[in-house]
Amino acid sequence: MVPAHDTVVVLDFGSQYTQVIARRVREACVRSTVLPFSTPAPEIAALRPVGLILSGGPSSVYDEGAPLGDPALFSLGIPVLGLCYGMQWMAQSFGGEVGRADGREYGRAGVEVEGGRLFAGLGARETVWMSHGDHVITAPPGFQVTARTGNAPVAAFEDASRGLYGVQFHPEVHHTEHGALILENFLLGVCGARPTWTMASFRSDVVARLRDEIREGLVLGALSGGVDSTVAAMLLREAVGKRFRGVFVDTGLLRKNEGRMVLESFRLLKLPVTGVDASDRFFAQLASVTDPERKRKIIGGLFIDVFTENARAVDGAAWLAQGTLYPDVIESVSIKGPSSVIKTHHNVGGLPEKLGFRLVEPLRELFKDEVRRLGEELGIPHEMLWRHPFPGPGLAVRIPGEVTRERVRVLQEADAIFLEELHASGHYEQTAQAFAVLLPVRSVGVMGDNRTYENVVALRAVTTLDFMTADWARLPHDLLDRAARRIVGEVRGVNRVVYDVTSKPPGTIEWE
Repeated sequence: MVPAHDTVVVLDFGSQYTQVIARRVREACVRSTVLPFSTPAPEIAALRPVGLILSGGPSSVYDEGAPLGDPALFSLGIPVLGLCYGMQWMAQSFGGEVGRADGREYGRAGVEVEGGRLFAGLGARETVWMSHGDHVITAPPGFQVTARTGNAPVAAFEDASRGLYGVQFHPEVHHTEHGALILENFLLGVCGARPTWTMASFRSDVVARLRDEIREGLVLGALSGGVDSTVAAMLLREAVGKRFRGVFVDTGLLRKNEGRMVLESFRLLKLPVTGVDASDRFFAQLASVTDPERKRKIIGGLFIDVFTENARAVDGAAWLAQGTLYPDVIESVSIKGPSSVIKTHHNVGGLPEKLGFRLVEPLRELFKDEVRRLGEELGIPHEMLWRHPFPGPGLAVRIPGEVTRERVRVLQEADAIFLEELHASGHYEQTAQAFAVLLPVRSVGVMGDNRTYENVVALRAVTTLDFMTADWARLPHDLLDRAARRIVGEVRGVNRVVYDVTSKPPGTIEWE
């Protein structure tokens, strides 16, 4: 049986660009999936991929303990493309020489093209993005050198008879001028992949799968009002109809007026949702708690308790739906085994086991921008799809220190002003996530003729495509000025505003 969509597997050797590679494959309308570098060849073969891409990575192939894949993957009978470290491992595997470059190359570089299938339709000189300290000194026997730079004698090579290709640069990043065409030459030309993976096809495939999987029982959705859970709910309603029920828990830690706005949005979408105001219980349990991890665990545990109480009242509930995304899945896996915990608040972990539900995650293959495109397919209004993400613990992770009703009020007011100014200036959709943080420090100020000693608010705005990495947003100074003056002037208890200029990494997007 031929799979519905051709798949290309991306093996992760630790590159910061691995998820970008997967996204670029999908942009060519080819399904992609990311696996650790150590995945055995038989497991890769079981997916019936039409091609394989080896990512870059920070290691040197000749170092002790360097990540090396299963050599048998080169014998699967499918084309393989190695990028940077992936190319170097391929070269080493087939008898080429890899060593330290005389001069490390980072950033834009010009390569001299000497032919080859990857460069079909490109010019004799191409601008690419390099990031390496090692390079291939001598290509393996049987490989043709297809590009060079002044520093890299083998900037690209291929053995077309065996379907083996490698480039020293990163075609997946936008800085490589014709990187998308190079990848398409591999995907569509070399691999012969069918460009059939679209949001329309994903929608029809997932709805059909859900209908087949969920033949009986009600499906409960833990809805937050965010893009992910809303799109997941719409997909499930299309699949199971009236057997879907949503539960929205208002923790008291939402943005200003968000509980009311979310329930109104669900009503407009005709999603059956029960709203539960549990704010008193959350504030009671958070009293005097300052440790960030303990706060998250209290919120997560109480959310489970509240959801459990309401779920048990729904006769026939057998399934729990969550809006888990692909970055959530990827961040839980390291190239060398289980990763350190970056976030402990993805969705509502623990609920399926506690309630005896079966878990359904219809979006776990998608990145955030793909979820938005799917939402457009489902007819969800633009303003709902482009709402910025909101963390599961809510404003608690934006209030370092103790969480109280008064501190939440201050933050809600400041945050609302910042978002209003972003909307009014047209910068809201130019940022991927923006919010205010109430710092656990006080600042001396002068307001009128009086000395003040009040709270400091930090503003945070980032740009990103996939939330795996993020850069701080270069917002106009006059926009920041308006927001800061309004916050200090209108929010009782704040006398100073600062702007966070930290990228991810080294920081995270949220403060806790």
